[in-house]
Amino acid sequence: MGKKLTISSIKKAKGVEPLVMITAYDALFAKLVEESADMILVGDSLNMSFAGKEDTLSTTLDQMIYHTNAVCQGAQNTFVVCDMPFGTYTNKKDALKNALKVFQQTKADCVKIEGGKEKADIIKHLTRNGIAVCGHIGLLPQSVRGEGGYKVKGRSEDEKKALLKDAKAVEKAGAFCMVIEGTKAEVAKEVAQSVSIPVIGIGAGVDVDGQVLVFSDMLGFFEAFTPKFVKKYLDGAALVKDAVAEYAKEVQTKQFPKEEHTY
Repeated sequence: MGKKLTISSIKKAKGVEPLVMITAYDALFAKLVEESADMILVGDSLNMSFAGKEDTLSTTLDQMIYHTNAVCQGAQNTFVVCDMPFGTYTNKKDALKNALKVFQQTKADCVKIEGGKEKADIIKHLTRNGIAVCGHIGLLPQSVRGEGGYKVKGRSEDEKKALLKDAKAVEKAGAFCMVIEGTKAEVAKEVAQSVSIPVIGIGAGVDVDGQVLVFSDMLGFFEAFTPKFVKKYLDGAALVKDAVAEYAKEVQTKQFPKEEHTY
């Protein structure tokens, strides 16, 4: 990519060029993806893809800070978004305290908050205190236990109206962009058209202002399951397994190390 994006340039991209967002959790992969990514999301999804947990809820703020620092080190020329983990923004006081900790201890460019109109007062409080916020509406992974599973949003007229209200509330509160997840494509399109800030989709169709995917899903490293909205651009798990198997075979047969690998 060219010059690192700013909040202003991200907002100006709406209706001009789709934004490319991808997750990363360490310096190595951050460096690999930054050439193509406009924005890198340090997602609490690391709790599933890295830690092997069933959901994101046990992710801690210290974990997010650790991984965000690693990503910022690996991708110094890319806009970095840090997920605020479950339970760290239940009220305005705690939300500001925890978001300030992220900003003081990392070089993250913004934090991401899950929730619509019910989180608008918290988003407003953060933005008024110098914290840039990316919103997140639609399917909310941090609410999976409360809702009894991952449920696609926008299936009814009431759900559509609620999503439109959420988007406008998040925008009015001061968020500079937002993610919309697991939402019927035609509804996500209306949501994107209803606000003046970019709406980045994941499982929300093509008629939004950009896309985000979890890198371990799109590169085929995560084998437990593949969500419908994920396209695998690489069979990473098979490639890694084949390479390690070849290494093991060469170790066992003493084909490795050869003379060129020996001091």
